Amino acid sequence: MTEERIALGTARGRWVLAATALGSGMAFLDGTVVNVALPAMGQDLGADMAGLQWIVNGYMLMLASLVLLSGSLGDRLGRRRMFLVGVIWFAVASLICAIAPSLEVMIAGRVLQGIGGALLTPGSLAILQTSFQHSDRGKAVGTWSGLTSVAAAVGPFVGGTLVDRGSWQLIFLLNIPLALATVLVTVRHVPETRDESATGKLDLNGAVLATLGLAGLTYGLISAGDHGFGDPMILTSLVIGVVAFVGFIEVERRSSHPMLPLNIFANRRFTGANLVTVVVYGALGTATFLVVVYLQTALHYSALEAGAALLPMTVLMLGLSGYAGGLSDRIGARIPMTVGPFLMAGGFLLMLRINLDSNYFTAVLPAVVVLGLGLVATVAPLTATVLSSVEDHHAGIASGVNNAVARSAQLMAVAAIPMAAGITGDSYRNPVAFHNGFGNALWISAVLAAAGGVIAWVTLGDRPVKPQLVHHHTHCAIESPPYAQSRD
Repeated sequence: MTEERIALGTARGRWVLAATALGSGMAFLDGTVVNVALPAMGQDLGADMAGLQWIVNGYMLMLASLVLLSGSLGDRLGRRRMFLVGVIWFAVASLICAIAPSLEVMIAGRVLQGIGGALLTPGSLAILQTSFQHSDRGKAVGTWSGLTSVAAAVGPFVGGTLVDRGSWQLIFLLNIPLALATVLVTVRHVPETRDESATGKLDLNGAVLATLGLAGLTYGLISAGDHGFGDPMILTSLVIGVVAFVGFIEVERRSSHPMLPLNIFANRRFTGANLVTVVVYGALGTATFLVVVYLQTALHYSALEAGAALLPMTVLMLGLSGYAGGLSDRIGARIPMTVGPFLMAGGFLLMLRINLDSNYFTAVLPAVVVLGLGLVATVAPLTATVLSSVEDHHAGIASGVNNAVARSAQLMAVAAIPMAAGITGDSYRNPVAFHNGFGNALWISAVLAAAGGVIAWVTLGDRPVKPQLVHHHTHCAIESPPYAQSRD
């Protein structure tokens, strides 16, 4: 690895920060604008609910499967190189999505976008961690986190405006100039770093089995919504998914360089925090996916209005996450991570008050505020617990594992919950039918969130986290927990 270290206050330091924030911000922006555009995309591409699920999950599938492997690729082949590959890949995939003439091409483009996102997201933070001098790393990562949070926060406004005043294709074309700017700044100003001590084979078998397992279960669960579990193709897909996951666990157990080191789960607090992640982010991912579509198709909100409806949740996360992290340092994570998921469950239940003639300020806003407060209480302590539960030198692995767990949970929940709630076929275009299914989905999400509170209370002790390991970054963390970096 290069011995060069950059100071944050220098011109080059600012350029490096700009490059990583631009690349990651592009991915975060895309993640928020796509949900806003789903009804318009569904109408133009003739997509039923399964089609909308695949537009979301095609991206999430590859991101969840490859995000751990991509970090190892950057360590071996060069972090700047893999970041650049990810940015360019993401831009090309975005162009495919923008010109997609059919739903099938759109889903293929989203899958390719997921590969690009898996390459660039961990690479951006690895660049910051290895390029800046030790004393500036925490500030650099915190600044990066704040900048990418801004991208996520403005996403609904950007996406809604482009959809309402132009077309949904523009949300993907927007990535092209952002990617070009990222590449130009990166090539000129970002140093190359790699881990010269990284040895052993890449866990390609594990990556293939993880992808096959997630893909098999996702296809089976989404398709079962329309065809039931008696369809031989669906049963075969589900069996392949389960068998692939069993094979994945066995490969990781035997591998000398596993993508997912299973021994890390021997720590009860780490396992408990990840179980909370599974149920909480599964509930959150499904609810946010459905509520933006519901507001547009059932309540006739514009794309901009639907996107802005969830903004208070993001504002609360941006403004209060640091305080929540400080509180968990003082009193431990058990109480915040118990109260937070129950608040989230309360937010989901408050959404049951939303009906076809609801007013935003009396029905939608209170639910969004309570949900946002629940996220504030949950996310920062969760990230801190994940990092403090392992040895210092495993903090990067722990953070990556937790991020992959969150994305996998959202992937499975978006595949399964609409089917379980009865939102299938074209029912999302029928306001009455969608309203009934939406209520069922909210009940499921509320139960999952409340289960997270129970899990936190049972598995987490009152021991405060080790604050020297954790930077309480400002981040909306709506897609998944933010990657957190430990001090060397």
